[in-house]
Amino acid sequence: MATIVKQKSGRWRVQVRRKGRYLGETFTLRKDAEAWARRVERELDLGLKPVSRKVEGIQTFGELIDLHVSDMKSVGKAPGRSKAFSMDSLKKQLGKIRLANLDRQTLIDFGKARAKSGAGPMTLGIDLGYIRTLLAHGAAVHGLPYSPEPVDLARNALRMLGLVGKGQERDRRPTREEIERLIEYFRGLNGLTIPMGRIVKFAIATAMRQEEISRVTWEDLDHRHKMLLIRDRKDPRNKRGNHQNIPLLDVSGYDAWLLTEEQAKHLGHRAGRIFPYNSRSVGTAFRRACRQLAIEDLHFHDLRHEATSRLFEAEYEIPEVSLVTGHKDWKMLRRYTHIRPQDLHAIGARRRAAREAGSSVREHD
Repeated sequence: MATIVKQKSGRWRVQVRRKGRYLGETFTLRKDAEAWARRVERELDLGLKPVSRKVEGIQTFGELIDLHVSDMKSVGKAPGRSKAFSMDSLKKQLGKIRLANLDRQTLIDFGKARAKSGAGPMTLGIDLGYIRTLLAHGAAVHGLPYSPEPVDLARNALRMLGLVGKGQERDRRPTREEIERLIEYFRGLNGLTIPMGRIVKFAIATAMRQEEISRVTWEDLDHRHKMLLIRDRKDPRNKRGNHQNIPLLDVSGYDAWLLTEEQAKHLGHRAGRIFPYNSRSVGTAFRRACRQLAIEDLHFHDLRHEATSRLFEAEYEIPEVSLVTGHKDWKMLRRYTHIRPQDLHAIGARRRAAREAGSSVREHD
């Protein structure tokens, strides 16, 4: 029999001891305590593992999302901006569906609807990946009786339909004319508080992401070695503590170190963040400029692509480029090794100059 005791706080403490097991919970109402005790005793008698009170009310997919987010926050791993956005989107679309009804056909219908609304193969694959993670989390952490198998079946079906798969690799590079127009445009905006021209140059000089540029501090700058420490750099395998020192080079057409010196003069101090501006505001200003200049299909992140490509055009090798870009998987860098045909003239000239210099040294010796 369960023991139910009223506490000084007015709440009811219930304890169940049965078949060598002990469980306890506290309730506001005695009737809830009694109902919980009866359920736990029945499950123990049947040889089942009682579901914790925290998850016994989890019935819908939306409630499962809330449970997952709560669990991750409790261990200091709250979802980042991208994951949180995806979770919110999934909650709006699937949140009211009962977990018992989240079967293969429901997920296939969801995938078809997402594709019809414009979601690409990679985006849909990411959505299904999150759904699978949520179901697996509930089963592994809380013992919820829901399997991720329907997600795997739906993914296979959607792959056969051509709706899930690898997305097309984006290879948009701004032309030199587009970059010059952007910088000139920002130079003419006297009322703009964000030095967007300098930020665009810095992005191309360092291959840093928009958020990283807005996060680095003067304390992260190594004046002696001209290095910059990027903390918690994006890495799908390591969300925290992925710090990387990058060299501030002068090989892309812009001198990264000189740009930090210009920024120090602009701010009038060397304290706090080097670029103390909201990263979203930086993105907004960039998109607005592209609209005003009729520059189509150009994202701020494309500047990272441009920077990486310029490193290869400066004849750095993949291992060397990774020390700047932070790519852990060198295969990811191969897509940036393509060089524009018109750049072969400059590359050929540099190689001829190097050969002639070497020949001159040998003749001198």
